[in-house]
Amino acid sequence: MEEATSSIEAIEAEAEKTLEEARSKANEILLKANEESNKILSSELPMDEVKMKCEQIIHEAREEADKKGEDSKKKASEIRTNIGRKVEKITGRIVNTITGAELR
Repeated sequence: MEEATSSIEAIEAEAEKTLEEARSKANEILLKANEESNKILSSELPMDEVKMKCEQIIHEAREEADKKGEDSKKKASEIRTNIGRKVEKITGRIVNTITGAELR
């Protein structure tokens, strides 16, 4: 039973780590986009062009961050789904060990 609990905890930790990495990457992307937009704003380009370029960069960064977030949520969901399967297998082993019976 301890093995099942530790396996579940490890899987949940992996899912949380994946989500945190995605959040971190999204924040990095947005930070770089803001830095790029500030750099453009400080240059001597016509303001209309600068504003359009800034909006484009921020839009692209948000799209990429959203995509990475969705990918991470999907991966975390898959990990959680696998938890159920692993718990079922472990439970079967425990029952089989205790009773000597085979679960199917």
